[in-house]
Amino acid sequence: MTQLPGRRDEVPEAQAERDDVEVDWSPVATRQGGAAMNIAVLVKQVPAVDALELGGDGRLRRDRVELEMNPYCRRAVSQGVTLARQLGGRCVALTLGPPAAEDVLREAVAWGADEGVHVVDPVFAGSDTLATAQALSAALRRLGSFDLVLLGRSSVDADTGQVGPQIAELLDLPFAASARHLELHDGALTLGCEADDGDRELRLVLPAVVSVAERLCQPAKVPAPQRAAVPAARLRRLGARDLGPGPWGGSASPTAVGATRVLDVARRCRRPRGSVSEQVHQAVAMLQEWSVLPAAGDPDRRQPDGPGSSVDAGSSTATSRGAPPTSQPPVAVRCSTPRADRPVVVLAEPGRGDLVAALLAEARRLAVPIQADVVVAGPDPGDSRALWRLGADKIIDVAGSTVEEDLAGALAAWCRRSPPWAVLAPATLWGREVAARLAVSLQAGMVGDAVAFDVNDAGRLVCWKPAFSGLVVAEVTTSSPVQLATVRPGRQAVPPWRAGDGAALVQALEASRRGRVQVLAHRRDRTVGALLSARRVVGVGMGVAPDSYDTLGLLLQALGAQLAATRRVTDRGWLPRARQVGITGHHLTPDLYVAIGVRGAFNHMAGVRGAGTIVAINVDPDAPVFDWADIALVGDWRDIVPPLAEAIGAVAEPGPAASLRQAGKASA
Repeated sequence: MTQLPGRRDEVPEAQAERDDVEVDWSPVATRQGGAAMNIAVLVKQVPAVDALELGGDGRLRRDRVELEMNPYCRRAVSQGVTLARQLGGRCVALTLGPPAAEDVLREAVAWGADEGVHVVDPVFAGSDTLATAQALSAALRRLGSFDLVLLGRSSVDADTGQVGPQIAELLDLPFAASARHLELHDGALTLGCEADDGDRELRLVLPAVVSVAERLCQPAKVPAPQRAAVPAARLRRLGARDLGPGPWGGSASPTAVGATRVLDVARRCRRPRGSVSEQVHQAVAMLQEWSVLPAAGDPDRRQPDGPGSSVDAGSSTATSRGAPPTSQPPVAVRCSTPRADRPVVVLAEPGRGDLVAALLAEARRLAVPIQADVVVAGPDPGDSRALWRLGADKIIDVAGSTVEEDLAGALAAWCRRSPPWAVLAPATLWGREVAARLAVSLQAGMVGDAVAFDVNDAGRLVCWKPAFSGLVVAEVTTSSPVQLATVRPGRQAVPPWRAGDGAALVQALEASRRGRVQVLAHRRDRTVGALLSARRVVGVGMGVAPDSYDTLGLLLQALGAQLAATRRVTDRGWLPRARQVGITGHHLTPDLYVAIGVRGAFNHMAGVRGAGTIVAINVDPDAPVFDWADIALVGDWRDIVPPLAEAIGAVAEPGPAASLRQAGKASA
């Protein structure tokens, strides 16, 4: 049995167990003066992603599901231990959960953490994100002062990303999300962070709360025998009485989960037979029958710029994934009815006009039955006439700062003066932080990553929230006067709500700049919006070498498709991280997804579970990807893709693919 490390300069034998990703360890400069740095790492136990699978009936298998440390939390533990070693401080791991969750603390200690603290008590049962954040914040205060609190970007079983910024708000600390590189200089952290549309470089004043990205460093992974060998003296428990009077758990949770259901997706499981030519002919005939191929003159059928066409951030085409259709004609008559005193508020992320349009469509649909105004709030949210046409009645133009904690502070003060009926924010890193801080300030219920909404008979907001990457959806309501939700972006076009030349009323609001977070740089990849809104997507796995991507050009053009990738592809740098699809990447709902050289692991395919039709191309007739597919094409993709592109292009003549073929024949 492996002995646990006793000195800080010893590396646990468990660290020899690595996954197959080559990752550079983040360099951290020593603090001036050599002062020790105390670090808290928050971890969560979740169902093992690799253990989740679908049964023959298409349902999620729930029996004997293995539990493990959340994948993002593994990076937080690894980085926390590394920092504490370099700087001579302590690293303490904390978790909130049932008795079985002690195992993730054992793993953290076996990896090198000094101590594991288990916040456990039957009273904590039923904790939502706000109650969880309140309990963990109380535990952190009880344990003493920390220079840095690390946690995973999100958990794979819920994917809300709310607890981190809520803890930061409760502890009055700055927050940074999805860090993948960090350096310490002069009492401040310089961070390289993933953004939804690229990356950001930030400077944070310590102490601070930071959530970490998947690629920050090697994950902490320790085999079961070494976890079991952790001495009991290295672990301790905190109960509700240790944290104070509360309330805790369900009593402190302003959200409630109602009906839940597994979203069964019935795939057609067709496997064409015969030669490559015959398989392609049968497949295209099916796709035509199912109406998922582009028609002649389809605007999406254009030559992509690199791995996808860029999208103007101010475009008025956007989506509300999974929500009721927003393509109905404008309801101008309803807009003139008397208004309720409490509006529906849309948080406008700077430079993301597509998301603002999508949220406005959903807000207007909700506002009609309760006869409420729709308000857009944010820094420089856009043109008042354009927003009025999309459904906004009023604009709160926030000046003074664009930093999330500053905006949340200003908006919280405004909400206390003029309480809204609901606040809708985009389910982006920006939207999650602003809304999560608002939820703490207003002690309001917040539903993360909602995909659809209703208004019940009591006039309350009903949110439908997915879990386990969309395999399960739950009905969630809030009991607080102000209701908050982050909304997944989708891809249906958003038409104007009103016609005419009206303009939304504009009110100025000043945000106080605290100066604890400084944005040093923000580099945007504008092709990300094109991928999220694409009606057709081609995904590549390890079966397609990067020097062969150009071969896919005709298929991308014939379909008007965007290019996506599995995690292993982006890990190797073959395609940008922004192209990754899966549990730790994007979740897409295109009309058509074509998987080429994709093995079919759950963590990737769950990201396209909502696709209307899936076509899989793989040389292995027993590849797991075929269990997810409507059409299975067996063979070498290099033999299948060219005739498939030709056949699809012929269906939608005239089009770019046809023009390219004609040009080729002419030059010959």
